[in-house]
Amino acid sequence: MQDDTNIEIQGLPNGKIMSVNFSPNSEHLAFIVETSSKLTLWSYSVKDNKVIQVSDVAINAALGGARYRWMKDSSGFITRLAVAKPEDIPRKQQSNPEPIIQTSDGKKAAVRTYSNLLKTPHDEALFEFLTTSQLAQVSLAGKIKKLGKAAIINRFMASPDGEYLLVSQYKKPFSYLVPASRFPLMTQVWTPTGSVAETIADLPSGESIPKGFDSTREGRRGIGWRADKGATLVWAQAQDGGNMSNDVDYHDAVYTLAAPFNDTPSLMMKIERRFAGVEWGDDDFAIVSDWRFSDRKLRTWKFNPSDLDAPKVLIQERSYNDRYKDPGSFVYHTNQLGMDVIQENGGIVKLTGIGASPEGNIPFMDVYNVTTQTKTRVWESQAPYYERILMPLSDDANKVLTVRESETEQPNFYIRDIKNQTTQKFTDFPHPSPAFVGVTKEQIKYKRADGVDLTGTLYLPPGYDKSQGPLPVLMWAYPLEYKDASVASQVTDSPFEFVRVSYWGPMPHLAQGFAVFDDPKMPIIGSGDDLPNDSFRKQLVDSAQAAVDVLVDRGIADKEKIAIAGHSYGAFMVANLLAHSDLFKAGIARSGAYNRTLTPFGFQGEERSFWEGTNVYANMSPFFHAGKINEPMLMIHGSDDPNSGTFPMQSERMFAAIKGLGGKARLVMLPHEQHGYRARESLLHMMWEQYEWLEKYVKNPSRESVSKSSQ
Repeated sequence: MQDDTNIEIQGLPNGKIMSVNFSPNSEHLAFIVETSSKLTLWSYSVKDNKVIQVSDVAINAALGGARYRWMKDSSGFITRLAVAKPEDIPRKQQSNPEPIIQTSDGKKAAVRTYSNLLKTPHDEALFEFLTTSQLAQVSLAGKIKKLGKAAIINRFMASPDGEYLLVSQYKKPFSYLVPASRFPLMTQVWTPTGSVAETIADLPSGESIPKGFDSTREGRRGIGWRADKGATLVWAQAQDGGNMSNDVDYHDAVYTLAAPFNDTPSLMMKIERRFAGVEWGDDDFAIVSDWRFSDRKLRTWKFNPSDLDAPKVLIQERSYNDRYKDPGSFVYHTNQLGMDVIQENGGIVKLTGIGASPEGNIPFMDVYNVTTQTKTRVWESQAPYYERILMPLSDDANKVLTVRESETEQPNFYIRDIKNQTTQKFTDFPHPSPAFVGVTKEQIKYKRADGVDLTGTLYLPPGYDKSQGPLPVLMWAYPLEYKDASVASQVTDSPFEFVRVSYWGPMPHLAQGFAVFDDPKMPIIGSGDDLPNDSFRKQLVDSAQAAVDVLVDRGIADKEKIAIAGHSYGAFMVANLLAHSDLFKAGIARSGAYNRTLTPFGFQGEERSFWEGTNVYANMSPFFHAGKINEPMLMIHGSDDPNSGTFPMQSERMFAAIKGLGGKARLVMLPHEQHGYRARESLLHMMWEQYEWLEKYVKNPSRESVSKSSQ
């Protein structure tokens, strides 16, 4: 077959195609088809150019994760089959109601605020009904072989040699305090026929994980296969009771256990901070990382798995927020077991990354000598293009698949030969939004009052010229927390990226005649012993003031026609800016949280509880200051939002507060939507609401009312 041969696949089924993967021998392409009723497994034969439905039995993907995995010999798949029958769905009891009882045993169990938790025995029955599945082998011909018993299977993965299965499943009793990810969890090794070879971990409920972002569950966690061995397990175990604040020499330990899994586990190494994972190469080369939240530090070492007495070699220590010092990701290749491992040769590896810099992101490939810790750049993206490497296409990674774009040229895939410096265009996608051709883009740098450098991206409507005068402006932002002011000032995008227009962000409002200032930085910095949120309000307002000033000074913005908008924590930002400044004419707040007493055990990057930081919670909660919101605020929220802390009541109570205090607000609850909105009807209505709000209160504030149909 010639390299430039295009094959049109005939007979594709109706529905949404997802989870597309080649078989290990590259002879078949498997995919899932989603319809309104179920998920089913299909395959395409490269040789025969034929599509077939492997099985009509529904796949259970209720718990997420892999929908299927190819068997090592490419003869079929391992997947979770649905066992629930619609007629068996649990019904609520209409009589003999029973009390729902929870108890506290005196142990601390500070958990963050979660929505959509189990609340009743009926909820438990529904959860079990929807998530119970049957692990099975399914051949390419559709023959089904059940493995083990039906259970609430969370995760499954074959060993690299294909001789064992690692299977984890949730168990009762279920919790009403935490989500399913912290339910009792049992992890076992099964034989290919589904019998239990060994139980590796049987963890109780994770209700009592200590407070802190780097605290964790006790017991064996993160259990997985070594990618460079046929059947060897590796996992981490906390040495600090799961509490990172405990003063111990080593917070984690990493163990391994080889087949047949009946020996005592071997200690691979002790970890000084919280274990962040291992990237495997071969017997002599692997990479291990650890991290800590208090100073946002991440460390990476090279070590020798076959000589654990040899000292680890520190490759890098940096703030994980520090994009400029990010060395990139290791280039992987496929080993003899068919597993992806780091491509290493005599201490030489390759790294690819986004290449953040003061000039913007400049994607790259480096050759790195681990021994001498020196690197050579062999390729980087060249202006006026923004081109990034997606994956290697050759064993030596000299031939790679990239995606390339420019400010005016839509993204397309290319095959790049790095050694010979040639490219071949692989796709030819048309412009996705031709009505927006001509939008101009500029990365603007400016300073906050305290000297912190800030950036934002300004978009102007097609055909706009400064001679036309200032424009109404929509700012769209999201505050982030840092422990280092220099890191907070870093540039996070590229001036050469394509101008994308998505329903989700602010860009469609360019067609309404607005200038868009996208992602003006709103850093919240806590240096030294100070925590970021100790001065949240001042830093937030100062950042917004700097953004307004730079646009007004440039003659772009009419300072009387600027709106602020954001989603989630961005919505929280919007309410705070409207309460504590007079910079904006109106605000749009989507899926936000406004009363921090309703998230009493922490939120976003705040680890202190309400009882430890009462003043911080009160000062940051715009609900407490609703009477100061004297600009119109549009609130939109999904009525079934399951996101931590942003349950729908947050918007309902905030609206009631503004209304009760005589402010101007509008609350839109989108039916059946979660934290992000998906239905076409919801998205169109969201766009209409935003358009009307900006038209009435910002662009044409003299308009007396929205059309009656909007009421």
